[in-house]
This record gives sequence, C-alpha cells and structure tokens, in this order.
Amino acid sequence: MLCLCATAQTEIAGILSVNSKPSTVNNNKATYDHFFLDAMVQRQKGNNDAAFDLLRHCLQLNPDASEAHYYIAQYYAGLKDDSLSLAHIQRAAELNPDNETYMETLAQIYIRQQKYGDAIAVVERLYDRDKSREDLLEMLFQLYQQENDYKKAIGVLERMELNDGKSERLSVAKSEIYTQMGDKKAAIAEMEALARQYPNDLNYLAMYGDMLMMNGQEKKALKTFNQILAEEPDNSRVLMSLRNYHLAHQQQALADSLTTRILLGKNTSQQDKVYLIRQEIQASENADGDSTRVLNLFRRMNTLQPNADMLILQATYMNLKQMPKDSVNAVLEQVLAIAPDNAAARLQLVGNAWGADDMDRMIALCQGGRQYNPDEMAFYYYQGIGYYKQEKLDEALSAFQNGIGVINQDSDPAIVSDFYAVMGDILHQKGMAKDAYAAYDSCLVWKDDNIGCLNNYAYYLSEEGEQLDKAEQMSYKTIKAEPKNATFLDTYAWILFMQKRYSEAKVYIDQALQNKEDSVDNSVILEHAGDIYACCNEADKALEYWQDALKGAPDKQVLIRKIKLKKYVRE
Repeated sequence: MLCLCATAQTEIAGILSVNSKPSTVNNNKATYDHFFLDAMVQRQKGNNDAAFDLLRHCLQLNPDASEAHYYIAQYYAGLKDDSLSLAHIQRAAELNPDNETYMETLAQIYIRQQKYGDAIAVVERLYDRDKSREDLLEMLFQLYQQENDYKKAIGVLERMELNDGKSERLSVAKSEIYTQMGDKKAAIAEMEALARQYPNDLNYLAMYGDMLMMNGQEKKALKTFNQILAEEPDNSRVLMSLRNYHLAHQQQALADSLTTRILLGKNTSQQDKVYLIRQEIQASENADGDSTRVLNLFRRMNTLQPNADMLILQATYMNLKQMPKDSVNAVLEQVLAIAPDNAAARLQLVGNAWGADDMDRMIALCQGGRQYNPDEMAFYYYQGIGYYKQEKLDEALSAFQNGIGVINQDSDPAIVSDFYAVMGDILHQKGMAKDAYAAYDSCLVWKDDNIGCLNNYAYYLSEEGEQLDKAEQMSYKTIKAEPKNATFLDTYAWILFMQKRYSEAKVYIDQALQNKEDSVDNSVILEHAGDIYACCNEADKALEYWQDALKGAPDKQVLIRKIKLKKYVRE
C-alpha cells in the first residue's frame, strides 16, 4: 500500500511553481536517468511501492521531468488522490505540450472530475494539431452538450460535415440539438435539407415528416407521409408514424387498421414487428385482457410469413393467457419445423411432455435436441430422466454418461448436481456401489446442499455399514433442511440405529412415523420402527410395527422371521 509523505497542498504548490533557475537536470542527468530506468523496471515487475518512491526521487533530482510527472500521476490516481494526480499530469502536459498522450490523459482526468470546460480547452488544442481525428470531434460534441453550449455543439457537427459530408447521423443529431434549443424552424430545415440532398431515399423524407409532426406541423407532415405512401405503400416507417398519429388523436379504429397493415407488411422488419406486437399485448392487458385480437394477429402473421422468433413469442403469450398445453405445443412444433435447432422451443416442449408424464415424447424430443444442439446438457439430462422413469436403466445411464462431456464451468450447478445424483441412483441400482458413490461425490461438488443426493448417499452407506459418521453428517443436513420429511427422518433414525444409538434413533423414527402419509406404502419406515423399538427392549411395540409393515410387504421373508421370533434379525 502506497503512503504519502507530504501534504497534498505543499506538493501541489511545488509542482506548479515556476522554476526560474537553471534546471538541475543537466547536473544530475546521469543520476536521474539511472533512477528513472530503475523506476520503470520496478513498475514493469509490479513493485509499485518501489516504483513510486523512485519516481519521487526522480522529481527531486529533476522537477522538470515530464515523464516522471506523468507516471507518478497514475500512482496518485490509484491512491484516489485526485488533486495530486491532476497536478502532476497538468505539469507533465505543461512541460511537454506536444505529447499527445499527456494531453489526452489530462483531458480524461478533467472529464472524470467533471471539469468539462477545462477538458474542452485541451481537446480543442489536440484537434487543432491533427484535424484528421474524428474521435476528438466526437468527444467535443459530448463535452459541449455537457456544458449546455448547444451552439458550439452544432459547430462541432458542422466541422464533422465538412470532413465527411452530410449524413443521416449528423443531420438527426443537429436537428435534435435545435429542438433542445427550441429552434423548431432550424430543426425542420435540417431534416428537409437532408431529404433534398438524397431525393431517392424515401426514408430521409420520412424523417423530415417525423420532424414536422414532432414540431406541430401536422398537416404538412401528413402530406409528406401520403407522398411517400403513393410511391411506396408498404413503407413501415411512415405507417408507424401514421399509427402513432392516430393513437395520439384517439382514432383507435384507424390505428388498429395500420397495426394490422404494418404487421402483415412484407417490408416490415422483424424487429419492428416484435416491437409492435408487444405494444398490442401491453395495450390488451391494460384494457380488458381479451386475447382474441392479439392471437388473431399472431396467426395471420405466422400464416403469411412464418418466423421462429415470432412463433416463440406467440407461445409465450399463450402460456401467459394459460391456454391449453396442446395449443401451445402446436405452435412450438411449428417452430421446430422451421428451425429444428431452436433449443428454447424444444426445451419448452420437453417441459410440457414432462408435465404430461409423456416419457416417450420427452425422450424423442431430447434425441432430436442432442442431434441439433449436441452441447446442450439439458437434453441428455431429461432423456436420461425419461428412460429412468421407464426403468430402462442401461439407456438412462448411457444418456447421462454421454452428457458428462458437455458439462463445463458455465453449466447450471443445480442441473449438473441433479445430473450426477440420478446417475448415482442408477449405478447403485445396477450394483455398482463404488461408481455410484463417485457420482454422488461429483454431485455434491457442484451443489453441496443437494438434499436428495445427501439422503440417498447416506442411506446406502448405512445399509452397507460403511462410513457411518459421514453418513450421519450428510443425513443430518437433510433433516435440518426439511424437518418434517418422513423419508429423511427415517434415514437419519436408521443411521443412528446402525451406530447403536438406539435411544436417539427412537426419537427420530417417532417423528418419521408422525409425518408419514397414510396413503403411501410406508413399510420400510414401519419395519425400521420395529427394529429400533426391539433394540430399545420394547418387543410388543416392535411386533406391532412389524405386523403393520408386513401389510405393505407380505412376501418379505426377513420381516416374517422377525415377527415369528419376536426379535430383531439382520438381513
């Protein structure tokens, strides 16, 4: 951390003072050069404290060394000492006014400190030296606007026109400045001059019409618009302007007619169509929320000129209006017919298939997604889930394993975590415990609070009597997250049982029993309750739980043996 050894006021005064005596640079040139070179070496190495101290020493040897002032100014800027930073860069520019780097840096500091007048003076000097630099004129234009000096801003635009000729960008900018100045006549004249200079470009004439409308000359503007439409009936810019005019005058029927004309126009850009249909949606929602007109516009557009983005917008609107999923799916299917690589539409269809429990459809959609979007992890995930739900473990595992290759640092941690969690479940069901645990470990690397994984991982470890301390820690996280989840409570109770902590296990199995659903097969929880009560020397209660468990698992031999022997028996 750099520290200052002199007060700012004293140092600034020293920097700005004029030295009338012969400079010490001649007497100390070799020494100065040595220290300055060393300062630059330390700067290059990133040793900023050393470089800072060396530059201070350089300025003691030669107070008129512009390069030392320039570099030390950067260190003061880093120290947030704006006054000293500015003083040093001012001195550097004063000592070497022909150095463009010093002058530009000075201008930027003035701008950062909102000293726009001072910045203007510096930039004007730079432009006087090099009139080929368009960037300096752009900077001056912004600075004069900051100072509300509109006449000077216009002057800068005129300098640009001398260099590049009249253009839409410059004319629009000048017209806007004239409007800000309240000079409507000049604002209109500017756009009229542009239209006359390019008579074959009707867009410029349309811009002139817009400026007339903006400045209250409606009749003249409408005449101009009609002139354009006579030559180009589908000019969307003019149609949009007329639509806005009718809306402003509350002529809704005329505005609606123009809306339809624009949306169905062959020359209307997709960007304008999206903008306009969004306006229609907003107006509909602000009124009575009737979707009939909006949906009709969508259908007519997508029948005349099908477009994937517009179809997705239609599907989004239909979802907003809670329309039947079959209707939404039909629109999304149209998207895939046009653009089969549209992942957004395909994923919506996947989600809808999942919601309808249509695993065959979900699997087929994901297979297509893997073909057209091989780097989209979600398609591997949902295909694997689909196969898993169908108990096709080999196909599910293949989908997940193929998807591992597309996981990267930008992948959604929640999805990747579930990805590995389900893989772990599949591997465990296939008897590949070691690989399952590796998958669970990967799951928890991506999301260490994936409670589904924590529960399954902990339970499988406890079943095998392995790493019970680790299992207990993982299971405890799940009951902290969901203290009324019967499955999680049962797992935790069972791990405590496996650790022979029977009294504690009884507390948690009782909570599991209290939270179990009567409509669900709870035979595992009931059997565990019997085992725990048996080891707590409550044989009658244990027998009662085992008998209840047998109703859900009548063929389980070990459970039958427990009831017959009236004692706990390990499987």
